[in-house]
This record gives sequence, structure tokens and C-alpha cells, in this order.
Amino acid sequence: MATSTPNPAPPASDPSVYQPHYDAFAAQGQPDSAAAWIERAEKVAEILEQDRAARNKEQKTPQAEVELLKRAGLTKVLGNVKYGGGGQSWEVGYRVIREVAAGDGSLGMLLGYHLLWSITARIVGTKEQQERTEKLIIENNYFVGGAVNPRDNDSRVSPAPTGDGLVFNGFKNFNTGGVISDLTVLEGVYEGTEGHIFALVPTKQPGIIFSHNWNNIGLRLTESGSVKIENVPIPWEDALGWSKETKAPIPETLQTPWATLLLPSIQLVFSNFYIGIAHGALRTARHYTKTQTRPWPFALHPQPSATDEHYVLARYGKFFASLRAADSLADRAAKELADLYRNHGEKRDITARYRGEVAEWVASVKVTATHSALEVTAGVFEVTGARSTAEKYGLDQYWKDVRTHTLHDPVSYKESELGRFFLLDETPTPSWYT
Repeated sequence: MATSTPNPAPPASDPSVYQPHYDAFAAQGQPDSAAAWIERAEKVAEILEQDRAARNKEQKTPQAEVELLKRAGLTKVLGNVKYGGGGQSWEVGYRVIREVAAGDGSLGMLLGYHLLWSITARIVGTKEQQERTEKLIIENNYFVGGAVNPRDNDSRVSPAPTGDGLVFNGFKNFNTGGVISDLTVLEGVYEGTEGHIFALVPTKQPGIIFSHNWNNIGLRLTESGSVKIENVPIPWEDALGWSKETKAPIPETLQTPWATLLLPSIQLVFSNFYIGIAHGALRTARHYTKTQTRPWPFALHPQPSATDEHYVLARYGKFFASLRAADSLADRAAKELADLYRNHGEKRDITARYRGEVAEWVASVKVTATHSALEVTAGVFEVTGARSTAEKYGLDQYWKDVRTHTLHDPVSYKESELGRFFLLDETPTPSWYT
């Protein structure tokens, strides 16, 4: 377990570089409709795309880029209106993630994780915790990261040595967005039980120690390096879904199908930024082909331009159709999940079967998005040509981003899961990946 002395913190990008955009967003005010939120996300993607390749190469901590998400209001899109949130459903939230990812996959991923973590209390917390947590996040426009990696050993949660609270201890190999977050979601197993506790804590405290060791081939600006969690305290009131009086999970809060919805919700986050990244690759390739790709002079019937080449047109057509299909399936799954939240959020009264059926819509998207995004992000080089591999164009970044995260949980297991659902009518048992 790599718990050696942390690397020094890398330099961070300067939020002031986006000041004209902050001013423009402030003048426009917060979007007030689904279409306006998606348009705002498209604008942010346009801003991020302009220097995407250079920022990826520099790999500075994305302080400025996260501030741009905040100032644009995108971090609040799902938040309760009474606290200043956008009041939008997950249907809009997923579209916003997809659009931002088209401009920069790392920022689309960061936004997606933030949106999931920011509504954690809606799923595993009590009504009081939900209101209190959401008020804190939305009114302060906090950005939320998460030290929750199921493949690592569980963090340990134990009674505080003094007082009536709890302390978290552990180590996580991946902690997306933590370095630039205001709050961090912790998760661990309570001592002497098999019960898991989620809690949101301030990120800037001595017990959260970042290793600054994220240097992977893709999603380089997500700050997904490892973190040590050392005696991080919380009061019992912040243990989501647990009773301070009984020191045990509240059955009607945590021991229900509703409490497992974090998993399909974040799985659909993944698929949407995969699709968004692929759209970014296709748009970048289109511009390159129309402005720089040369026709092949040794063909049987040479064409005057690359845009007249049959194979170029056919490849673009296939890529475009593939992403249209992925978009449509992602939107359908988003509606299924949003309807579930909208119709059952008050009573949290879903059945295991209903939960499983929605999860299989999400799994369908994961399979389609993974294969489509990998095909498109690798295939764009076939329609741009050898010169497009120059580092300055950053076309490789799209494939690297998708390839890095699609290894998160092997898509073959999702295919097998869907096969069991279709062939045997079996819905999956909820797990950390389903």
C-alpha cells in the first residue's frame, strides 16, 4: 500500500484567466429552464475546448476550470431551488455533464462526480440530513469530491476517543476531484459491524492527506490520485442514515432498495462523459478534416479534397450514427432514472425489481457508450491522417481519456449482467458497481 510521503502539490491554474466569462455569466444570471442549462453547458465546453490540449499537457491542478464550473452555475444544476439551486432533474444533469465533457473530458468527469456526491444525502441520508447538507453545498457553491473506492480496503470508522463523534481512518488509491474540492465524501465500515457510513467533511483539514500522484495517460486534470485519511472526525449527526441515539443504521433509510441508487446514478454519469468525450473527438476531427486533411492521390479515382473521399464520408457517417444511438439511449435511461427520483423521492418506496430494471437501462448505456466512444476516439485518426497525430492537436487525448476510465469496471461484466436480465429475467443484486 503506497502510503509514502506525499509528493509536493503541483502548481494550480489561475482562476483570473476566466474573469471575462465570470462577468458574462453574472450578467446573464442563473439559467431558468432545461434548454438554458444545456446552452450554458455548451458555452462552458466551448471555453474549455480552446486550450484543452495545452492544459492537458501542463497538467496543472484545475483550480481555474473548477471555478469556471462554479461561476457558470453548473455545480448547482440539481440543487433545490429554495437554496439557490437550479432545480433540474437528472435528465438535464446528465446532458450538462455530456456537453462539458465534449469540451474537456476531465472537467466533465469532475462535474459528474460532484453532482452525484452533492445529492448523496438524498439517497442515504435522513430528510433532515438531506436538507442540511444540500443547504450547505448550494448556498456556499461548494465543490464536492469523494474518497470512495470500493476496490480498496474499506476505511475504518470508530468511536471518537473523546466526545460523542466518530473518526475515519483509511487509504484510497483513487480520490477524484479531492485536491480542488471544498467537501469530501468519506465512506467506511463502522467498527464491529458490517454497516457502511457515508459522511461529508471539509476537505482542507490535517487528516486528509493527498499524495499528488495522479499522472495517468488520460483524464489528467481530474486529480484522481491517492489519499490518506487519518483520524478525520465527524459528529454522529453527520453519519448519513445512522441514528445518533442507537448508533445503528436507520432501517427505513438504509436498508431499502432506494439506498442503493448511488450506484446506477454514478454509472450513468460515467457513460455520459464517455459519450461527451467522443463527441468532442468527432467535432475536432471534423474541423481538421475540413481544413487540413489531404485527399489520397494514389486512389483508383482520386478526389479533389478529403471531404469528397468515399471512405472518409462513410467513416464519419458511421461514427455519427453510433453517437446518435448512444445519445438516444443515454437520454432514455436518464428519463427512467429521473422518473424514479421524481415519482418516489418523497416516500422512497421503490421495489427491488423496479430498481433492477432501471439499473439495466443504465447498464445498456454503459455497454453502448463504452464501445462507441472507444471506436470513435480511436477511429478519428483514420479520417484525419498522419499529420493529425502531432501533439499540438491533442486528438490522442480523447482516446486516452475514454480508455482510462472505461477500465474502471470491465464492460464485459455489464454485458453478462444484461444477458442474464434478457435471457433469464434476473435483475442484478445491487453491488458497488451495479
